[in-house]
Amino acid sequence: MGSGFLALPEARRFRLQGATLPAALVDGPATLPQRDDLVRADVLVVDGVVAAVDAAGTVAAEPGVIPVVLDGAMVFPCFVDAHTHLDKGHIWPRASNPDGTFPGALAAVGADRAAHWTAEDVRARMSFALKAAYAHGTAAIRTHIDSIPAQIDISWPVFAELREEWRGRIDLQASSLCGIDVAVEAGYLDQMVAALKRHGGGLGCVTYMSPNLAPGLEAIFRAAREAGLPLDFHVDETMDPGAHSLRLIAEAAIRHRWSEAGLGRIVVGHCCSLSAQDDDEVRRTLDRVAEAGLAVVSLPMCNMYLQDRVAGRTPRRRGVTLLHEMRALGIPVMVASDNTRDPFYAYGDLDMLETYREATRILHFDHPVGDWPRAATATPAEVCGFAGRGRIGPGSPADLVVFRGRSWTELLSRPQSDRTVIRNGRAIDTTLPDYRDLDRLWS
Repeated sequence: MGSGFLALPEARRFRLQGATLPAALVDGPATLPQRDDLVRADVLVVDGVVAAVDAAGTVAAEPGVIPVVLDGAMVFPCFVDAHTHLDKGHIWPRASNPDGTFPGALAAVGADRAAHWTAEDVRARMSFALKAAYAHGTAAIRTHIDSIPAQIDISWPVFAELREEWRGRIDLQASSLCGIDVAVEAGYLDQMVAALKRHGGGLGCVTYMSPNLAPGLEAIFRAAREAGLPLDFHVDETMDPGAHSLRLIAEAAIRHRWSEAGLGRIVVGHCCSLSAQDDDEVRRTLDRVAEAGLAVVSLPMCNMYLQDRVAGRTPRRRGVTLLHEMRALGIPVMVASDNTRDPFYAYGDLDMLETYREATRILHFDHPVGDWPRAATATPAEVCGFAGRGRIGPGSPADLVVFRGRSWTELLSRPQSDRTVIRNGRAIDTTLPDYRDLDRLWS
């Protein structure tokens, strides 16, 4: 059993002494001293709940409280991964991307889905992915479910079953996924809404500059309002500066008075083309996004892999969206894992520390670090409605990840593979599932 580097007692009451916490994620005394956007604190855990967060060394020993000396080891709340594709994950061994491009990925996934995505196949791969995410320290996930008509009655029941199986370990949400052209097909939205009501999910689709974009958005907004469903879109996943469906979504949200619907913030993912547009167009779009109250999730690893890929040429653009400019306007921003070992991204393991580490390098989440750690924890928890997640403070669950690294540069320079994951005040088995467990799907 792998339980990380930290020997955690089997005790009802213990105190993590000398922990280093990201200041932006702490609910505790305002007087906690900060340095480099970190605080040194002692964290008291009682019956699986954080009972107190105090400045390190300021609380005397108490009878019945076991001290656990961390020597500056960093402690995060368990991660929240707001944009994944559990149903696509781990098909690379039988469905690789022939050229690494977005069209290549679409074609490879479509062929594999038609040939292999039975309930048994989808369940096996989703279960594998959840085991990896749990071992890495993720406590909440939103996944997108490919929802073309032929797949709806296969993947959604599997998701609903796994949501119940994993209750108490990983909180699961899902959103439908289809192209905007599919969304306007006769009867599709009625079928999709019925499935979402049966299995508990949100409504979403991929928006691109199709003649069906405007009528499709109108139909989706109407359906979501009438059925009381949250919205989550894949948006402008291209480096074409002419792609501006993000602005059209924001304008539709304003027109439909979405902020008054009581259905939470609309989430928009990718938004890559914004980084290729001129300053006037960017400002026009971001003003509408802020007014509409949208929340934005960037997928740095997948978009670096797919965007600006031209055979024989070094990529010139990063493919990520304008999170710094968005945050300056008060727009909630997040980062997430996206795809794992499928034609859209050949790598990844639903390790949100890896996502945050690469986002720091790609998107410059440093100098200063500030509140950027919220992008992988507190912000997606608030936006997606994962109550109680993403913060460390009195009353929060003792769902924590302890890393050996003591500073940002130590944390982000190594994979932290020996991390200790604490759930409900107990160290869990952090042994990752073996890829060989999936061999039966290809053999």
